[in-house]
Amino acid sequence: MKFTELAIAGVWLVEPEVRADERGFFARTVCAEEFSKQGLPANYCQSSISYNHRRGTLRGLHYQAAPSLEQKLVRCTQGAIYDVVVDLRPASPTFKRWMAAELSAANRLALAVPHGCAHGFITLADGSEVLYMMSEAQNVALATGVRWDDPQFSISWPLQPVVISERDARYPDFSGVAAAK
Repeated sequence: MKFTELAIAGVWLVEPEVRADERGFFARTVCAEEFSKQGLPANYCQSSISYNHRRGTLRGLHYQAAPSLEQKLVRCTQGAIYDVVVDLRPASPTFKRWMAAELSAANRLALAVPHGCAHGFITLADGSEVLYMMSEAQNVALATGVRWDDPQFSISWPLQPVVISERDARYPDFSGVAAAK
């Protein structure tokens, strides 16, 4: 696997090394030894799928508050997404900065999101499916988020959302009070 550290500390783009032959290809997507070398979790305790009917579906910006901070590995298995990470760690040199990567079934890239960062995406194609692997089990009481269009972050989304949940639309602007440690 190829690991590329991105503009926010702890955020990695993970590219599988594809071995192709006449049958198709084979590629590892998680390897405990290689992930550990990058400081990434080697054992994920939960995996979830998000299926999105329409292009322009926005999910996020989500994170899980302390004491159940979670790291995520996000991969698009069908369609394409514009995947966004916002650093909510007050002690981080990239506090309140964001970065994005296009993940798609075609490019097979994954994004490793560290704890203390909010995560969200907008679909770039109808029928997009996203696979998440999480280091902590979901704790509904600690699941929270910040507004996707918070002016403090000035995220450049590639298109306006056409579908967004009521919960995601109601998230507040980031105040720093709920900042992840």
